[in-house]
Amino acid sequence: MIKQIFGKIPRKPSKSSHNDSNGDGGFNDNLPLNSSYGLNSSTPLKPNSVSSKSSNSGSGGSRSGNGTTAQNSTNQAKKSASTIVTPVGPVMAPAVYEALPSFRDVPSSEKQNLFIRKLNMCCVVFDFNDPVKHLKEKDIKRQTLLELVDYVSSVNSKFNEVAMQEMTKMVAANLFRALPSSNHDGKFAEIGEPEEEETVLDPAWPHLQIVYEFLLRFVASQETDAKLAKRYIDHSFVLRLLDLFDSEDQRERDYLKTILHRIYGKFMVHRPFIRKAINNIFYQFIFETEKHSGIAELLEILGSIINGFALPLKEEHKLFLVRALIPLHKPKCVSIYHQQLSYCIALFVEKDVKLADTVIRGLLKYWPITNSAKEVMFLGELEEVLEATQAAEFQRCVIPLFRQIARCLNSSHFQVAERALFLWNNDHIRNLILQNCKVILPIIFPALEKNIRGHWNQAVQSLTLNVRKIFSDADQALYDECLMRFQEDEIKEREKQEKRESIWKQLEDFAASKALSNEAILVSRFVSSVTIASSANQLATAGN
Repeated sequence: MIKQIFGKIPRKPSKSSHNDSNGDGGFNDNLPLNSSYGLNSSTPLKPNSVSSKSSNSGSGGSRSGNGTTAQNSTNQAKKSASTIVTPVGPVMAPAVYEALPSFRDVPSSEKQNLFIRKLNMCCVVFDFNDPVKHLKEKDIKRQTLLELVDYVSSVNSKFNEVAMQEMTKMVAANLFRALPSSNHDGKFAEIGEPEEEETVLDPAWPHLQIVYEFLLRFVASQETDAKLAKRYIDHSFVLRLLDLFDSEDQRERDYLKTILHRIYGKFMVHRPFIRKAINNIFYQFIFETEKHSGIAELLEILGSIINGFALPLKEEHKLFLVRALIPLHKPKCVSIYHQQLSYCIALFVEKDVKLADTVIRGLLKYWPITNSAKEVMFLGELEEVLEATQAAEFQRCVIPLFRQIARCLNSSHFQVAERALFLWNNDHIRNLILQNCKVILPIIFPALEKNIRGHWNQAVQSLTLNVRKIFSDADQALYDECLMRFQEDEIKEREKQEKRESIWKQLEDFAASKALSNEAILVSRFVSSVTIASSANQLATAGN
């Protein structure tokens, strides 16, 4: 009985028992990276224990997903009394942090174990906010990371499961961190020029850059088996990478762009998930925050992805165009990523010309009203879309399209009017317009005439004369008909204006006469000019 009672008391776990407890070698993505890696990264500071673990893991795959237990790591921390865990990752000031031998100094049979030891050693993350703290240790880690990059680039045998697990663990410990507070509010307040923004640089970049290079070489390596690596570069890993796209450091976003593109190409099983995850980032950006630093880079990746879409396009891809890409024209900061966005939109139209009508109507839906710089961008994108548009799709949207173009022609901002007139310089667009001139000319003729008669900018007047000449040369009878109708409308408008002024004059005279007699005046809401005139005559007769 006593033995049974003592047998139920939990014992302190040993290192060997822990190594066997999670022997499947899987990357435990349910653990919070910042806390667990911050504790366990103290383990590789003792070379003897690391080498013994490496040999055990190599023989039976008994290495755990993230090193020793939390209790062992706590004991290790008590001995060194130097572990510091901060919100930005596992920051440590170890009592012993010494360089391991170079790969050139060990026999080939020991290189695998040394590789694992170096990976564990690089799980230690230092605080770069203090530039004079742990300089020696930071340099040792940097040199070790460079050796790891060289090793991954030159290895000539397939990476085994233990190596992949340790590589992704090291990458996660260094990269997956809380990004510093962003300055989105100031950056995206207006549509300002991106080059005028203050450059934001991460102080930890000397290490981060090498870790990104290591991950890129690992993903791109021919020795990386995608079927095996997908267990560690999984959905959780991809989501954490996507979260880093909000970094304000342009250098980091460039690396992320290249790495995610390589992951998309190598791991076909992740492709639908990656597209869906990017969609969700766009939805949150468009409809909730309008704050994100990496929209341009994500659109660059999508440009390459869209370029590879098979024909006919799936319904999923068309919905992505309608629900994500077109609404991306809505945010104020569209100028930052508009070049990449217009490229993606043009690719969809080139892939399926029937989408041109959908795209054009989408642009008209989000067309800016008071932002002239945004209007100029929209007109440029509209020209790219129209270049790929066929006659049938053009006819479906011609009326709402040229009503908007007519408004742009009459814009008091000369760049908007000028950019709209430049559409006639494109041969394909001009041919489409001339094929439908019976519909288009009556819509834009008043705008053309108003520009010629009264626009303040000489260049706009000159371009308008050229456009009018194109229409008159193409169909003189239609041009004369539109001119006659415009003149008739002008006469009617002039008569209406004169009548309105006459009514106001009579009303003023009537009010002035009543004011002299100190009588209250009650004017009906729908009083007619006849009533006012007759009242004025009666008052004049009574006065005589």
